[in-house]
Amino acid sequence: MNQAAILALCSIATIISCTQSPEQRARELISKMSVEEKASLMVHPSAPIEQLGIPAYNWWNEALHGVARNGKATVFPQPIGMAASFDQALLEQVFTAASDEGRVKNRQALKEGASGWYQGVTFWTPNINIFRDPRWGRGMETYGEDPYLTGQMGMAVVRGLQGPSDAKFLKAHACAKHFAVHSGPEWNRHTFNAEVSERDLRETYLPAFKDLVTKADVQEVMIAYNRFRGVPCGANDFLINKILRGEWGYKGIVTSDCWAIADFRPRFHNYSEDFPHAAAAALITGTDLNCGVAYEHIPEAVAKGLVSEDVVDRSLERLLAARIRLGELDGITEPWDHLADDIVEGPAHLALARRMAQESLVLLTNNGVLPLPADARVALLGPNADDREMLWGNYNAIPEFTVTLADALRARIPSLLVEKGCSLVLDDTPFDIASLADVDVVVFAGGISPRIEGEEMPVELPGFKGGDRTDIDLPAVQRRLLAQLHDAGKKVVLVSFSGSAVGLEPELSSCDAILQAWYPGEEGGNAIADVLFGDVAPSGKLPVTFYKSVEQIPDYEDYAMKGRTYRYFEGEPLFPFGYGLSYTTFEYGQPVVKGRKLVVSVTNTGSCYGEEVVQLYVRFLDDAEGPLKSLRGFKRVGLKPGESAKVSFKLDDEVFLSWSDDARDMVPVHGAWELMVGGSSQVLKSVKRDW
Repeated sequence: MNQAAILALCSIATIISCTQSPEQRARELISKMSVEEKASLMVHPSAPIEQLGIPAYNWWNEALHGVARNGKATVFPQPIGMAASFDQALLEQVFTAASDEGRVKNRQALKEGASGWYQGVTFWTPNINIFRDPRWGRGMETYGEDPYLTGQMGMAVVRGLQGPSDAKFLKAHACAKHFAVHSGPEWNRHTFNAEVSERDLRETYLPAFKDLVTKADVQEVMIAYNRFRGVPCGANDFLINKILRGEWGYKGIVTSDCWAIADFRPRFHNYSEDFPHAAAAALITGTDLNCGVAYEHIPEAVAKGLVSEDVVDRSLERLLAARIRLGELDGITEPWDHLADDIVEGPAHLALARRMAQESLVLLTNNGVLPLPADARVALLGPNADDREMLWGNYNAIPEFTVTLADALRARIPSLLVEKGCSLVLDDTPFDIASLADVDVVVFAGGISPRIEGEEMPVELPGFKGGDRTDIDLPAVQRRLLAQLHDAGKKVVLVSFSGSAVGLEPELSSCDAILQAWYPGEEGGNAIADVLFGDVAPSGKLPVTFYKSVEQIPDYEDYAMKGRTYRYFEGEPLFPFGYGLSYTTFEYGQPVVKGRKLVVSVTNTGSCYGEEVVQLYVRFLDDAEGPLKSLRGFKRVGLKPGESAKVSFKLDDEVFLSWSDDARDMVPVHGAWELMVGGSSQVLKSVKRDW
């Protein structure tokens, strides 16, 4: 767009020249405002200031796995499932599609004169907290338990949402959340104080945030509800000023989680005596935007001398400059006007959702029952067999075209028997096996549901509390029915839907195959059927450790990493991080180091095409307190039967990051290292070298 066109699009009512920098223009606008007007622009439903040409804008929008909570849009798999793809390129395509849909829906809203919730282009995603404990109900929103994987996938989300960094106007905002040290419990998040060592902080909880800030130029960072070392995250000078804005040089917006600043008050964190004091504490520390009502008290806080107006101006300048860079302050929708309305949940995006769902599926066990032959006599049972809403996960749109597993299998088997069989959790009428007399294979759609795990939910059921889980076992009512089917001589394929790891040790005996499906989005049914019948070979890998039971892991409220995740867990998992079977097999050669590269040969030794996620792990041998191993690279490679490929990893400084007592941070460290390559975190070939 040329300068003349830009000037023509500027609001006539705005007296500030569009030729100024966003910051200059913001400062001049601010100089013409009262403190009440300033405060009205610093809450998520920002008010209009008509005499200055500033339109109303609501900062709160969601796009966790597609544009959410604003009518129809394409619903992609839940992030934990997309993490299982280990496919950053595909993930970036997903969020490019999501931001395209977001721009279309924003344009539609503007034409109607609307500026409400979920209609803007500032998306409060991705959630890059570490999924340190399978009991956390919101873990489904994350990209798993590993800092490196989380950072790589999170940066792909940012690139897809925000568009080219050198564009005149940003396509949208992404938001790294929740900063920092936040991964449950849900039931006490408004009062919880997270305590971790400096090593765990820098080695596990912060690296993904650092990646998004320093490498991907994320435009917003959202603070967490909890306290960190006794201070609420939204007023935590150590987190916001020393690390985020200081060490990492972050210049963007810091926003509160919704009503998190209200939590500063005595009923919750007992940090601030009332709303004016809470608003002042957050502003002074550098939290710019308030989702909630606390910043409505800014004028009172200024009048009482709790915070200076200069501090208010500092945050408001960041907010207005960001709106200018989005084109939002002036109603600029170019260069996205070419995006047609019908791309929203259109064929191209549905195909993308199906492809991502296919890559998200993880085959955990298979005794040869899969893939199913086309003429298999199949019945579909289970509480998740025909549940559309379960497929959507949380923070979702309401799509028009959801395909359940029942829908997809009926399309292949018109006479398919479909029965619920049992409920998710509570006991109910026993299932009559006699109805399966003519059936060879039972596909059982079980697991759990976002109705009973998720963000701060009023749920009290056996194994579930407040959105979290109190144990990780498959609910007993399902376990009994699976055993009953096995005892009746049926071949059983368990399709397990969940946002987190499920303890499935008894199911290793009662089931002939187990496919982990997560919450796979609106094309989930089609994707699962594609894999069950062998149209596509499964290729997903676990982004979290599947433990046998909660007895294997520390107390939920203990944030220390010792004994948690594949990096520090010394027991025997049910299924390890990075694990996933295919319908073919892959053989790895011995890795070799050539200069600053590690090269390994991978061969498809089976009988069908397959895609393998080749994983690089490292261990610093001179550090007895460090992780057992840490992911430092992964590449997805597709091979035909008998085909080989040489996969290489660049051995740059970041591969050799380790904790330094002297630096009090993660830095490249010289010494003896073990480099390990394989198809999971457990089956690895290694080479040792000094670096």
